Amino acid sequence: MRTTFFLVRHGIKEKRIGDVPITSEGIAQAESTALHLANAPITKIVSSPLRRAKETAEYFALKTKAIVTEDQRLRERANWGDLPEQTFEEFIAMWDRCTIDPHYLPPVGDSSKQSGERLASFLTELANTEPPDSHIVIVTHGGLITDFLVNTFPVHELNVWHPDFIAMQSQLIPECSITTLIHENGKYTIQDFASVAHLK
Repeated sequence: MRTTFFLVRHGIKEKRIGDVPITSEGIAQAESTALHLANAPITKIVSSPLRRAKETAEYFALKTKAIVTEDQRLRERANWGDLPEQTFEEFIAMWDRCTIDPHYLPPVGDSSKQSGERLASFLTELANTEPPDSHIVIVTHGGLITDFLVNTFPVHELNVWHPDFIAMQSQLIPECSITTLIHENGKYTIQDFASVAHLK
């Protein structure tokens, strides 16, 4: 049984603390991505509960006619604002430590390994319960996408897409990029990574 997943990072968000919306530029990105996704037989859209992802997903729904559902498992590893009085600099330091050490459990949120496993289990659940040949859009966050990839694929497969994937992972998923995954016979294959061709 074959399932196609489109892992999409949300559009550009406002640069401030908390559960922020996408900007006018993020809306334009979401609209361009929606037009692109409308060319595929999208059967389901699942979004992170964070506002930037939900807003992005709604633009996809308008063009694909698929219904958006939310799932907590698609939230980011951690979000600035989850820890009261944490400065942005402290958040970035915490984030970077999680990236360097996948097992490090931060004071708020999940370790990189936990969040990668969280997305992996969710995708596997969808692959096992949705009809064969489903095309599912997952609207989520850059950190969660790379956490999943780093915890699922061997380094040599990731380095096909970037020669220093592990070290550079935090910079590899632009807003509204699409990573296309195929799940078949219990195995994942990366068909396309962080594509932004549809935004040009």
